[in-house]
Amino acid sequence: MIAQLVLSILLGCVLVYAWAQYKRSPLVAGASMIAGAAGLYLVWAPEQSTAVAEFIGIGRGADLILYLWVCISLNMLLSLHLKLRVQNETLTKLARAMALKNAVNLEDELPPLVSEGLVRTAPHLPVSAHTSTQMGGQTA
Repeated sequence: MIAQLVLSILLGCVLVYAWAQYKRSPLVAGASMIAGAAGLYLVWAPEQSTAVAEFIGIGRGADLILYLWVCISLNMLLSLHLKLRVQNETLTKLARAMALKNAVNLEDELPPLVSEGLVRTAPHLPVSAHTSTQMGGQTA
């Protein structure tokens, strides 16, 4: 009897929460309300779960409820994974767009000696192979 009361309170909370979230996500809220109502019914009439399980071909009602719980949990995990993936892609696109928008022209930011070509800044040249102005343009 105590387990039935605790489960009823928890399932009642699920129903209230689903009702409150109906405007935000009607499909999820509707599914949650159906699951909560079915859970309340099966908490107070557990023999019905056994009858449904036997009709389907599963031995016990508890097994049926466990199988349904696993299926619902996997569905929720997949849904959350897909939503997180979409959010990550959106965040990447946003970061890319902000980086392109905030990009600056390097010649505007460089000191005058670099922008006039007096100082070489090529990253592909080794440090020892730079042009010396004191040796008449010969490489050191």
